[in-house]
Amino acid sequence: QVQLVESGGGLVQPGGSLRLSCAASGFTLEHYGIGWFRQAPGKEREGVPCISISGDTKYYADSVKGRFTISRDDAKNTVFLQMNSLKPDDTATYFCAADTLKTLCYFGISSEEYHLWGQGTQVTVSS
Repeated sequence: QVQLVESGGGLVQPGGSLRLSCAASGFTLEHYGIGWFRQAPGKEREGVPCISISGDTKYYADSVKGRFTISRDDAKNTVFLQMNSLKPDDTATYFCAADTLKTLCYFGISSEEYHLWGQGTQVTVSS
């Protein structure tokens, strides 16, 4: 079964850190670009960071630049999202998504470009 599975979410205090994982099963992640998206209740889905198929191109939304880092470990078939200096505004359900589009992440991040999605993991930043 082809799927993406997110993990690592939870409750953290403002200023804290979390590391999200996006593990692929049923396919080889090295042929895919990956994006992380988040959606809070009542808000539109927001593209956070993405990483190209080769890993040489990364994009970060202004809202997370300097605090979040996306990386990939193709040997583990997993993409990671390190989130530091978390703020209450970062509270959302975080989804990873994948696609084989060769220009993925070259020009930013758009949910329309991704056709394989995980189920999401909840991140809550609160004191």
